[in-house]
Amino acid sequence: MKAVTWQGKRDIRVEEVPDPRIIDPDDIIVEITSTGLCGSDLHLYEVLTAFMTPGDVVGHEPMGVVVEAGPEVRELAVGDRVVVPFNVSCGTCWMCQHQLHSQCETTQNRDQGTGASLFGYSKLYGQVPGGQAEYLRVPFGNQLPIKVPHGPPDDRFLYLSDVMPTAWQALQYADPLPDSTVLVLGAGPIGDMVTRFALEAGHRVLTVDRVPERLARIRALGAEVIDLDSGNVGEQVRELTDGRGADAVVEAVGMEAHGSPIVEGLTKVLSRMPSAAAQPLMRKAGVDRMAALNVAFDAVRRGGTISIAGVYGGAMDPMPLMQMFDKQVQIRMGQANVRAWTNDLMTFLDGDDDPLGVEGFATHRLPLSEAPEVYRTFQAKGDGMVKVVFTP
Repeated sequence: MKAVTWQGKRDIRVEEVPDPRIIDPDDIIVEITSTGLCGSDLHLYEVLTAFMTPGDVVGHEPMGVVVEAGPEVRELAVGDRVVVPFNVSCGTCWMCQHQLHSQCETTQNRDQGTGASLFGYSKLYGQVPGGQAEYLRVPFGNQLPIKVPHGPPDDRFLYLSDVMPTAWQALQYADPLPDSTVLVLGAGPIGDMVTRFALEAGHRVLTVDRVPERLARIRALGAEVIDLDSGNVGEQVRELTDGRGADAVVEAVGMEAHGSPIVEGLTKVLSRMPSAAAQPLMRKAGVDRMAALNVAFDAVRRGGTISIAGVYGGAMDPMPLMQMFDKQVQIRMGQANVRAWTNDLMTFLDGDDDPLGVEGFATHRLPLSEAPEVYRTFQAKGDGMVKVVFTP
């Protein structure tokens, strides 16, 4: 089959790889019909290269049709249409039973000190082959896949794999009251979807980015926008909120933030080192670009809440603890527990209407063969690219 593979720093190729096969009796094989490109994939493209192996199949936002099922699969049958969550979670362990699917005890990577395995996401998270491919082996066929009806276009359900649960959890963790002002940092796929959820809930929403096309897209939704390059974001937010700051902040940028040139330089040096030398340094001495998170600490009001949805990997990230303590800031964060939110999210998708605009959410729908160029464009935030969906 054809699949998108990692071959080195900024070296993504579409290659022929072996077809997946049933290994465990509750496995299924899914023929992929649509698969998304996520901002987190860019971390593998450059930052986390020390934990990648040439030939790794990437991608963690797939959906498709079941073409083969193991003998113990009871909840699905060949021909069923499914979305595959990015967490590889068993659904039955203590963590999964407590709605912490991203910490699944069955697939935790204890040798790496990390949580549940993820599809297509490096040695840190199990090195499980990913979903930017023609076919995908999916374990835990009775619990993990999300069965969806045939009929509506893929884009109606595709974002149940990552974008929707990540954005929904981020907003739930921010815990805004009905009259709260919600500040969303970043207007990429997650920040955009958080904005949609927050507007749907009736909140006042301020969304920050620097890419004109992304700001125009957010403005069209009805949110207020702040151009990152127009001045101090914290001061602008306070001017818009009677001097207090935002009640709730969702940080949807993470380690890909702009700024911090020294840290960016160090990251690039680490990414060029041999994996055996770079891995321990990144685990124990890694530092992220903290520009977006520092904006969050500045712009949140005293007693407010910050929800961190952007991915960070630094072991020694400097935190302004005096400011955080003095402002009495509450913080929640973590990988989305995808399967915990499925029922909540289906309420937005199972009607005839499309309140969140998911069917028009993708800015680009392209064949899988164009993945190498798409990764370059997406990292550069070019061509108005917010969300890419590949069709194998």
